[in-house]
Amino acid sequence: MGKDLAAKYPAAREIFDRANTILGYDLARVCFEGPEAELTKTDNAQPGIFVTSLACLAALQAELAASGRSLPFEATAGLSLGEFTALVAAGAMSFEDGLRVVRLRGQAMQAACEATRGGMAAVMNLDEAACAEVCRVAGAEIANLNCPGQIVISGGKAEIAAACERAKARGAKRALPLNVAGAYHSRLMAGAQPKLDAALAGVTISAPKAMVVSNVTAAPHSTPEEIRRLLVAQVTSAVRWEASMRWLLAQGVQRFIELGPGTVLAGFFKRIEPAAEVVSVNNAASLAAAVAKL
Repeated sequence: MGKDLAAKYPAAREIFDRANTILGYDLARVCFEGPEAELTKTDNAQPGIFVTSLACLAALQAELAASGRSLPFEATAGLSLGEFTALVAAGAMSFEDGLRVVRLRGQAMQAACEATRGGMAAVMNLDEAACAEVCRVAGAEIANLNCPGQIVISGGKAEIAAACERAKARGAKRALPLNVAGAYHSRLMAGAQPKLDAALAGVTISAPKAMVVSNVTAAPHSTPEEIRRLLVAQVTSAVRWEASMRWLLAQGVQRFIELGPGTVLAGFFKRIEPAAEVVSVNNAASLAAAVAKL
């Protein structure tokens, strides 16, 4: 993850080097080499994705600057962990503070996963109202409203199993348990909130220089106090990704740049608004293509 970017673009390598210094261990090695079992632990995956995403941004900005161009943007947003990346990109939080808080968030959520027997499942082609009723009866919760036809639910393992059966009975095309460590964005993550709240209390948060859309409200953050409150609430709240993107579309945003590992968000956009222009940057090849396109 991020290996070829760091090898080709000094701006990306600098981000990984700074992260290693801040954390006091070789996060870059874990990102570049794994093993997968180590990288996918929540307390490594969260800082790893955060750093890789900002390395993509730094490299893209540097490449555009080399040809006399810049990368102005009106708004940022990030799915779950990505909201921290979005806030750093918008100047609301420093890279150093963001990384420290993200690592602590990952550790706190890993501890919450180990203290509970939770899981998640993807429910395909069942509307929100029906899915909410399934969750209410089964004792699960809606965790992610990603795009039309895809909702992720969260809760105890037994409750998730019951919800999957009920969802299929209600007409869901599929209801598949996910290979995740715990019940993210549900009340089972509440144990992580006090630690995150305490960490954010010691961080300087400024008013963003561009709009940052909140996962919890699907509307822009306003004050630093609200940013802190909603980042803590986000741990146990549903991620309203589709609504967030529709809010941006309603403001006239026409071009979206996805930064970080994979192209999952671009895939969501094909269902949210197929006509929107989405450029993904996740490795050296896609960055070169993005520079040429932009």
